[in-house]
Amino acid sequence: MRFIYWMKQSSRQENVTYLAMWVMLFVTPVLSMYVNTSAGHDSFEWNELWHIWQKFAVFLALFLVHNFLLAPLLIQGQKRLQYFTLTLSIVTCFIIYQCNTRPDFPDRKHPPMEQGMHHHSFPDAPSAERPGNVPPHKPEREHVGPPRFIGEHDIVASVILILMFGMNLGVKGYFKSRNDRRKMQQLEKQNLEQQLEYLKYQINPHFFMNTLNNIHALVDIEPAKAQQTILELSKMMRFILYEGDKNGVPLSREIEFIGTYVRLMSLRYTDKVTIRMELPSGVPEKTIPPLILIPFVENAFKHGISYQKPSFIDIKVTVGQQLTFTCRNSKAETPNQEKGGVGLNNVRRRLRLLYGENFTLNIKDNPEDYHVELIIPLS
Repeated sequence: MRFIYWMKQSSRQENVTYLAMWVMLFVTPVLSMYVNTSAGHDSFEWNELWHIWQKFAVFLALFLVHNFLLAPLLIQGQKRLQYFTLTLSIVTCFIIYQCNTRPDFPDRKHPPMEQGMHHHSFPDAPSAERPGNVPPHKPEREHVGPPRFIGEHDIVASVILILMFGMNLGVKGYFKSRNDRRKMQQLEKQNLEQQLEYLKYQINPHFFMNTLNNIHALVDIEPAKAQQTILELSKMMRFILYEGDKNGVPLSREIEFIGTYVRLMSLRYTDKVTIRMELPSGVPEKTIPPLILIPFVENAFKHGISYQKPSFIDIKVTVGQQLTFTCRNSKAETPNQEKGGVGLNNVRRRLRLLYGENFTLNIKDNPEDYHVELIIPLS
């Protein structure tokens, strides 16, 4: 719908451009005559103005034919042969029209006094004694050779017509190029949104699977904790359902979501697992893409918890001009074999789609631990 609106707006802008150009063209001779009349050089000749407008009207008619019928063949249909054939035919017809409508200059006739002098010659009389003191008549030079088919004014008019067609193609090409760029940007935006939705929906099923496994483990052991876990899960589900499909969520809500997730996941582990979490209590009113941090926390629980030896997970979030997220976890000898999850390649892909190159992701896979540092801008 937005692209259709852009197309209509662009078409209106193009037509307004043409209208402004032609209005200026028709008004110019009126202003020129008005200036000459105000200066006292000449009188305002409506017949001459009407004659000029008639010439302009021919160009306007040909422009409309080219703009609405011929130019789309080349700009939109890419029918070059058909366009150039029809355009050449129109230019040829215009040249013929110009030659046939060129004003004929009447033969200059001698005034009556000069005509009378042709019947009476005064070979010996001085010029002062000739009747009326009329100077002797000099015959005009006659045009030698065949009549000219095309004149200078015809050539100039034809060149102007061709330039007008070229200008029309240039303007149409500019607006079409701009529309194509907008269309490409719209398609890229839609593709980006689809990819982001795909990546977010990869996160949700695995998260719920882990959470339900935790609840299942607690039902028989500690029913009270299981009930509390269900309440925590309902809050998280509400966040995902109502906030997860947005482009940005309040930073405080995202941090609260991480805290709830960590507390919920820690219920199923013994004292051999040390979980340290440092989250800011007061955060600025900034927004962040939803569920952008949880994949790293999720992978820490999946790959960092060992049931055979002590394990740890350290999570820290600091907020300033940027958000800095760090997560360090031990490496289990036998990682959690739960299926699913979001791979780091998909996480990088989502970050690149969201921030381009304006983010920092450092991952260190050490022999004993795994360290992640993510720095992203806040808006």
